[in-house]
Amino acid sequence: MVLAAVALAGCTAVSSSSADAVKLVIDRHRHHEPTAAEVAARPYYQLEATTPDGHAVLILGNLDGPRQDWYGSNGVVVFLEHGQVVQTAGLAQNLDGLRQAADNPFARGLQHLSAPVDYVRQEDWSPGYRYGVPVHARLTPAGSDQLTILGQTRNVLRIDEQVDAPAAGWHATNHYWVDPTDGFVWKSVQQVAPGLAITLVQLRPYRGTSS
Repeated sequence: MVLAAVALAGCTAVSSSSADAVKLVIDRHRHHEPTAAEVAARPYYQLEATTPDGHAVLILGNLDGPRQDWYGSNGVVVFLEHGQVVQTAGLAQNLDGLRQAADNPFARGLQHLSAPVDYVRQEDWSPGYRYGVPVHARLTPAGSDQLTILGQTRNVLRIDEQVDAPAAGWHATNHYWVDPTDGFVWKSVQQVAPGLAITLVQLRPYRGTSS
């Protein structure tokens, strides 16, 4: 897989060999916690991803408006929009697609939430060809919190999201830790599909207008 990466100043692309140098291959038996020095030494935007099957550091491979494509090893890709997972590939279960409500609360900015907000979206999951599943969601502001990433502590807001898909007999909770100034999602725990959650932590974030 060739990754056309959006790199930091002075870098324009990521070759297959350099991509291998920055990716931490998923290993269910070993969790290597990235250090600030390791992240700083690699001139790429980096996102830490953890599932029950393992752990990896992903690199930003493409931007398309608000959509960010984060690539890992073994064909793993996580697609984000406004900090929300909207598609995945290469996992044990995958979110094949997500269609948001017209008044997308993530696009408006989770930092603006002052009371619970209810909305409905549609999701596609695989395997099993479960397409167009209505998911009822409630976003609830849970107050101020502190989040430490690579030794740096940030004051953030925590947003909890209850998700319920009656047609699939599924209920779960997502969590987002967001910047109170611009709503940037520094950390999240999100359900990719019933029974599979992914934890994402921004190690070296892309903070453009599409973040």
